[in-house]
Amino acid sequence: MITKQRKQEIVSELTDKFRNASGFYLVDFVGMNVEESIKIRREFKKMNVDYLVAKNTLVLRALNEVGDFNIPSDIFIGQTAIIFSYSDAVSPAKTLKEHIDKFNKPVFKGAYIEGQFFDGKQLKTVASLPTKQDIMASIVGSLHAPISGIVGSINAVMRDLASIIEEVAKKQAA
Repeated sequence: MITKQRKQEIVSELTDKFRNASGFYLVDFVGMNVEESIKIRREFKKMNVDYLVAKNTLVLRALNEVGDFNIPSDIFIGQTAIIFSYSDAVSPAKTLKEHIDKFNKPVFKGAYIEGQFFDGKQLKTVASLPTKQDIMASIVGSLHAPISGIVGSINAVMRDLASIIEEVAKKQAA
């Protein structure tokens, strides 16, 4: 049995994690054996993502303390693990989807990403969102394109100017 003080510590820890996370995922881990559980935890740890298990009442208490989440309470039935992502909210969805496709476990209950709730049927949608790295690469590519165009234009002008000078030189020599 957990003491009242320990429950308060868990709620405080969860509250901090909910406040600092850019997104979090709720999954039901029932049916996962120790090996599968360790494997998915290691994958998330490599990504700098926290995977925690807590009692639903403590999770709800922490969410109520933070107060900004509109999550249906029926999500918190059965076993619940929370996957907290801090830097890239979408990357865990891709890993979670791969794991679920491969092993049919854990069961995706929902996710809260950048102020929007996605229910258990929307994992595919969340996993298809671009990651932070994809977005940054796209922005860099967009910024690079005009620069390449400018360089190309300058080179074209220089090439045209060189050919004009060459033609003028040929006419004067003749």
